[in-house]
Amino acid sequence: MINFAQAPQSLCIFRLSAIGDVTHILPIIHTLKKVWPTTKITWVIGKLEYQLVKSLPDVEFIQFNKSDGWGAYGKLHRQLKGRHFDILLMMQAALRASIASLFIPARHKLGFDRKRAVDYQWLFSNSKIKGDPRVHVLDGLFQFLESIGIQQRCLDWQLPIAEDDLDIVGRICGQQKYVVINPCSSARKNNWRNWSQTRYAEVVDYLHSKQIKVVLSGGPSAQEIEFTKSIVQQCHEKPVNLVGQTTLGELLALLQKASFMIAPDTGPGHMATVVDTPVIGLFASSNPQRSGPYKSLSCTVNRYPDALQQFNNQNIETASWGERVREPDVMELISVDDVVKKIDSIL
Repeated sequence: MINFAQAPQSLCIFRLSAIGDVTHILPIIHTLKKVWPTTKITWVIGKLEYQLVKSLPDVEFIQFNKSDGWGAYGKLHRQLKGRHFDILLMMQAALRASIASLFIPARHKLGFDRKRAVDYQWLFSNSKIKGDPRVHVLDGLFQFLESIGIQQRCLDWQLPIAEDDLDIVGRICGQQKYVVINPCSSARKNNWRNWSQTRYAEVVDYLHSKQIKVVLSGGPSAQEIEFTKSIVQQCHEKPVNLVGQTTLGELLALLQKASFMIAPDTGPGHMATVVDTPVIGLFASSNPQRSGPYKSLSCTVNRYPDALQQFNNQNIETASWGERVREPDVMELISVDDVVKKIDSIL
């Protein structure tokens, strides 16, 4: 443990991405502000992710644009030249992040323990966190605070939302009750986290039968746009399709006014947590106890144990904590009835 006789003057957090993981940093920062109100906090963050949290007050942001390649490291070096932090929290275990840490002067560089320090992160830190690795990602991040003597937890995701974003959502959605469905996870190789378009369409029709408006959200990739188009074509009553049409700020405002959200293992599910909107998570490929929407785990459809058994011949106890079930049909384990039951329990 790193013991500070008094609150440090400066602290730097390194967490670039992704959207979901960035939202987990908010309770960390709110806890730091409560316990060490005089400590100046700097956050090195990805360019896209900055657009989501830039309204967070009393935090200095330094954007690290991964697309700049090696130029991003040079820019980081120039921005921090002549500065020195009391402690750096290395909250991203990736080689790119570890290399960047070389350009962040700090007395203490606190990283993950060797079991979790992928890409040799343990070589770049001079202190390591301790604790149970089989916990939710957010609980693992709180182990950084425990390693510097902070036992308190402020489970506060508060993030100001721009009035312009709220106004735009108000004009689109009006005053009618609505539910947001974000059908796609990020597009990566063997990333079998998306439910079927046909089953999504059945859920949309069920919500419409309850007189509930449905709004579809998602990113601007061609894959997401085509995926969602197929859902809309199969619906008897068409939902509002905003896929590829919202900024991160507008999406956050959209989620704040929603009754609840339905989504697979994806960043917008964690954005809903920020604005305290319940999430019906759809999990079979990945473990919701590790990466599910933190405040909505009781609402989650969890077929991950079934998937482990059927496809990997494993169970929760024998599988590694972050083990993924990478099978094209894994999400078929989730039925429409599974989701309808969760909808009814919320309604």
